[in-house]
Amino acid sequence: MRHIISILMENESGALSRVAGLFSARGYNIESLTVAPTEDSSLSRMTMVTSGDEAIIEQITKQLNKLVEVVKLLDLSDGPHIEREMMLIKVKAERSHREEIKRLVDIFRGKIIDVTDTSYIVELTGSAGKLDSFISAVHEDLVVEVVRTGPSGIARGAKGLAL
Repeated sequence: MRHIISILMENESGALSRVAGLFSARGYNIESLTVAPTEDSSLSRMTMVTSGDEAIIEQITKQLNKLVEVVKLLDLSDGPHIEREMMLIKVKAERSHREEIKRLVDIFRGKIIDVTDTSYIVELTGSAGKLDSFISAVHEDLVVEVVRTGPSGIARGAKGLAL
């Protein structure tokens, strides 16, 4: 089962390396990883996507909690949450395809953020399914490059990852 684990950790050099090392040493896979500072510059928030049964996820969370840098940890998959992913996609946009691509971008509520004579760069935010659907809707010969962040998530309601 897929799990999104959100970690509040000290913003210091080597912290990310220790988390990644913990996963590789035990043979666990990190499907996606995002890290950024929080409103408190001494803390970072890491959002990690991994897969495993309940026993494996419990083992991962126990090992993560043992790390000195980890302040607090929350498995977002345990309750209601919102997750979003961002994608930048470069597509060929020569004269005959420009209007079709603009319509698709509008349908998917994206933005064209760069225009050249031969290409568009489109920014899309949403669920992984939405981003996959956009890629499928664009003719495969038109896709030049795709960059995705992986999901970021936040718990709904009063539950949160804060000190």
